[in-house]
Amino acid sequence: MIGRRQLLSAGLIGLASSAGGVVQARQPAVASPAPANDPEAVAPADFLLSPTPLTPPPPGPRHLKFRHLHTEQDLEVVYWDGGRYSWDALKAINTHLRDFRTLEEHPIDVRLLDILFTLQTLTGSREPFRIISAFRSPQTNEMLSGQSAVANGASQVARKSLHMEGKAMDVRLNDVALTGFRDAALALRGGGVGYYPDSGFVHVDIGPVRTWQGS
Repeated sequence: MIGRRQLLSAGLIGLASSAGGVVQARQPAVASPAPANDPEAVAPADFLLSPTPLTPPPPGPRHLKFRHLHTEQDLEVVYWDGGRYSWDALKAINTHLRDFRTLEEHPIDVRLLDILFTLQTLTGSREPFRIISAFRSPQTNEMLSGQSAVANGASQVARKSLHMEGKAMDVRLNDVALTGFRDAALALRGGGVGYYPDSGFVHVDIGPVRTWQGS
């Protein structure tokens, strides 16, 4: 079960509106290349570093649709309306995007949801986000890291991935070219963007601004 304190610690406090009092995070002028040996990774001290995206979420209700490709389950929610986040919608998102292997749930950071909503609006997509990977338990992340190392010669899965913090997703929009989605995410400068053309997804996170390409 996910408690209210965990959801709040995932970014709910201070982000429900554009009111003052929010501390602005450091933000590089451009996305910097990520380390080739561990592209998704960030230093422990940077786990709470979330740049302010160049484009804020559009006004009005914030609506997201998800299609989980592993569970084949769909979710459609309005997660923000009337100047606040919806508690019930966030709980539904946490369940939908749980680690489907272990069934472990973790709060999905609302800053990541806002980036997805903004990208959905900017690209004009009417399709649900296809979820390749959202929250990962430490056990699942270690397993995927080993599989990736065998398949690619070196792992493309970070050992300290932001997926384990509910701060990253691997997604695509079926009505938006993968390169177009990548470019929109890069232009937003709200965190890390990884491009995986062979696997057909873009990694989006709210860590430091950086970019890389995988397979």
